[in-house]
Amino acid sequence: MNHTSSILVVDDEPHNLAAMRQILSGQYRLLFARSGHEALAATERCHPALILLDIQMPDLDGYSVCRQLMRDPATESIPVIFVTGMSDAGNEEEGFAAGAVDYIVKPLSPPIVQARVKTHLSLVKSSLLKQSYCDALSMLGIASHYNDTDTGVHIWRMAHYAKALAAACDWAPADCEHLELAAPMHDMGKIGIPGTILRKPAKLDAAEWAIMQSHTRIGHEILTQSQALVFRLAAEIALRHHERWDGSGYPDGLAGTAIPPSARIVALADVFDALTMRRPYKDAWPVEKALEALYDGSGSHFEPRLVKQFESILPQILEIKADWDAKEQQENPTT
Repeated sequence: MNHTSSILVVDDEPHNLAAMRQILSGQYRLLFARSGHEALAATERCHPALILLDIQMPDLDGYSVCRQLMRDPATESIPVIFVTGMSDAGNEEEGFAAGAVDYIVKPLSPPIVQARVKTHLSLVKSSLLKQSYCDALSMLGIASHYNDTDTGVHIWRMAHYAKALAAACDWAPADCEHLELAAPMHDMGKIGIPGTILRKPAKLDAAEWAIMQSHTRIGHEILTQSQALVFRLAAEIALRHHERWDGSGYPDGLAGTAIPPSARIVALADVFDALTMRRPYKDAWPVEKALEALYDGSGSHFEPRLVKQFESILPQILEIKADWDAKEQQENPTT
């Protein structure tokens, strides 16, 4: 029995509950309710992975139950499958409008019930796995800046800039999403740099600067331990985001199109955000002054095409900045 996949079966007819028990018992942990109010209480108490919900019930019909579940942030993600003898197209339309993910018509066919339940529980598990994956990426991004002077908002705001710029350069939507997930890990290697260097209030000397530059290779080494696409992309960005268009960057002095497009985009987004954010050693630059710095760096630090594209989406960039600045203010009201 799969104890991690509990299913709530709701029906006011005992023989229907018995039929579901016969079809699904031994495979899943089953919970039962005989009314709409019982269903809501059981959902709040047990938080099932899936709900099989009758529509025609005397106290509170299935549509009303489903709508209440969808309005509650604690239960809105639980998939609801209507199980009913009402087979008109209008009934199905109303069911989907209420928030159901599927519709099974009585009399029950055991293979159909089992197949639908298996499919939707697989989707639930896939969604949870994806959320865990995104949470892990988020935590790694935070860890990479833990000893730095950057605020946590920096990496998320910069990642949104990078995603917007990639979209403006006609990247596929899926690739833009991957870039947004990978970008916050660009400074992963700073986890291996002493805090005295990261937080030094004065200019670094030559020896310290050499140590600081090693964060690109450290990050690359850490992130290449995974074969997952997002981590491979993050490793590429970590290694190359300090290369410059004219070849004057580090760690290898790559120039022009030898620098991966992902690193070129993140480099520009990172610099713009660094200039326009407040840090312990400087005030935030006005956007106009930061844009001038990008123009000045066009052809030397940055790919000229990217600077133009960034300027073309400036209204979108400013919206992103305003949203994240507001979030930062909420998190740190004294800043």
